[in-house]
Amino acid sequence: MRAATVSRFGGPEVFELVETPDPAPGPGEVLISVEVIDTLWLETMVRSGAGQDFWPMRPPYVPGNGVAGRIVQVGAGVDQSLRGRRVVAHTGGEGGYADRAVVAAESAVAVPDEVDLTVAAALLHDGVTALALFDTTKVGPRDGVLVIGASGGLGVLCVRLARARAAKVVAVARGAKLERVARLGPDASIDSARPDWVEQARAVFGEHGADVVLDNVGGALGEAGFTLTARGGRFSAHGTPSGRFASIDRQAADEREVSVTGIQAVQLSERDRTRYVEQALREAAAGVIAPVIGQTFSLDQAGAAHAAIEGRTAFGKTLITTGV
Repeated sequence: MRAATVSRFGGPEVFELVETPDPAPGPGEVLISVEVIDTLWLETMVRSGAGQDFWPMRPPYVPGNGVAGRIVQVGAGVDQSLRGRRVVAHTGGEGGYADRAVVAAESAVAVPDEVDLTVAAALLHDGVTALALFDTTKVGPRDGVLVIGASGGLGVLCVRLARARAAKVVAVARGAKLERVARLGPDASIDSARPDWVEQARAVFGEHGADVVLDNVGGALGEAGFTLTARGGRFSAHGTPSGRFASIDRQAADEREVSVTGIQAVQLSERDRTRYVEQALREAAAGVIAPVIGQTFSLDQAGAAHAAIEGRTAFGKTLITTGV
């Protein structure tokens, strides 16, 4: 099989497409013929050599924590009837950028017939994270919701979920992507490149501010967004595409009775993650949520996929396909 391998830490050019033997599933595992591969901003950071204290990895390795495809082989102790089933699955942190991937049988979630595998792959991480964030921050009807970084795969889903819950939504994105964000239907879309973007958002929410702030970016942008959080509001500091999480003054948060949660709120147990995957797929089948798949790349273009994510030219979800 083919595998897109990170040969050394560095830029997107460090990817090499190599031929390797097909893996074999062990006890309690299944082998998936991969059709679609999810990509994450985190994977670009790890490939560059950053974040080794949190996500240790040593080249050469095959990235990829999420795949969608069909089960073609099962290991000992696994129901033989699973062969041929369309599934989406977490790989356990690596090994997904390949034609075939071995995963734990319990992590392989059946994809409803109504849901395309590309949609399933796009929801595997971002759908789960969005649903978990909305449960944590308790977004409800008439809440004012500020979505920072609304043009990425997760941000798009946050905008759509907030609208589905009848919230008042202000979407923050940058430059040329703003027009596409506006088509998602937020009450307002604001360019974060403008120095007065906070004042523009405040004018939409009023002096009360935003009941919920979902920071998908981190850094200075998230810190500016925190100032818009209403007294008694909820702020989620889970994003790092800026290179760091937003640094929130806990004393200021306490004085305003703002509930601040971080990345730990979406670091889920296997059981909870599977539950959210199943929920995301059900809601996709029912037409409640839908990802925007902005661009797809072939397996031999894994480096180009990472370049698009890092260069911020990508809109919505970026996926890799194997051509199966």
